[in-house]
Amino acid sequence: KSLGPAGDRAAGGGPGREQLVTAATQLSTSVGCAAACRALDLPRASFYRARAPRPEADTIAPRSKPARALSDTERQTALMHLHSERFVDQAPHQVHASLLDEGIYVCSPRTMYRLLEEHGELRERRDQLRHPTYQKPELLATRPNQVWSWDITKLRGPVKWTFFYLYVILDLFSRYVVGWMVAPGESAALAKTLIQESLSKQGVSPGQLHLHADNGPSMTSKTLALKLADLGVTKSHSRPYVSDDNPFSESQFKTMKYRPEFPDRFGSLQDARVHVQGFFRWYNLEHHHSGIAMLTPHMVHYGLAADVLDSRQRVLTTAFQQHPERFVRKPPRPAPLPDAVWINPPKPGPPEGGETH
Repeated sequence: KSLGPAGDRAAGGGPGREQLVTAATQLSTSVGCAAACRALDLPRASFYRARAPRPEADTIAPRSKPARALSDTERQTALMHLHSERFVDQAPHQVHASLLDEGIYVCSPRTMYRLLEEHGELRERRDQLRHPTYQKPELLATRPNQVWSWDITKLRGPVKWTFFYLYVILDLFSRYVVGWMVAPGESAALAKTLIQESLSKQGVSPGQLHLHADNGPSMTSKTLALKLADLGVTKSHSRPYVSDDNPFSESQFKTMKYRPEFPDRFGSLQDARVHVQGFFRWYNLEHHHSGIAMLTPHMVHYGLAADVLDSRQRVLTTAFQQHPERFVRKPPRPAPLPDAVWINPPKPGPPEGGETH
């Protein structure tokens, strides 16, 4: 790993550190070490370190044993006590205390722990839960009806501790809400019905769609999994306690609940359905989404984006022709529609043949 200006030059194809040290050595005979290092931008510590003689490996004296270390006989005695039948199931502190009561001192409890660790005999004895390693979902959408994300959120009812449940299925590429439902409870059977009807409305073929959700009981139910398999839909789930694995559904819920007309509570189930119906009509048809070049989800989902962007370009071109002095850098262009939308895009690896530092 290169450090300092000299290392940077070596990594960039300039003179290496050895060449710089050689040049500095030759120059130091006339101007001195400090001036030579400044002239060549070489740290003086590196200069002196390179010139210092390095001892041969066979001349380095082995490290002497500390005076406080246990002798081999004492180590064996301590292990004998720890391995004995009476102490085999006890912690070193318990062993140490028992031996002290009998007038025996072998070593400290910490040294007992070190001896056990050296012999691979130190581990957690309790049967504790070990969380498995979950694979991070990496989903790519390059067109509508390729990846859907769905989730359920609670809507507060007329009195405390009453809720209605809003099911929403969102297209990842277009942000178009392809299906929704407000129900009095959370149920895998209701989710199965909503997904099946949404697939039918969108004309999705088997093997075409990837459906992503979090780890709620309705999402991970066996009933829904079997139905998705019958429909030819590939399913995936977020990692537990990782909200970023389902960001698009979470963002859509936030857009809805931060609208000024969103009520604190809904008077009835029908009241909630009427409000949500009006919201999704606005969201799909009128809402200019920042993630899709300020287009509406309807435009992107049904292939109208190219015509809308061409129309915007004509308006901007006319504005530029009328007042070119108002556009300092270049002629204006509308924001392009993203070619791909990711959930957890893969991190770029090191370039082929390169190294990372």
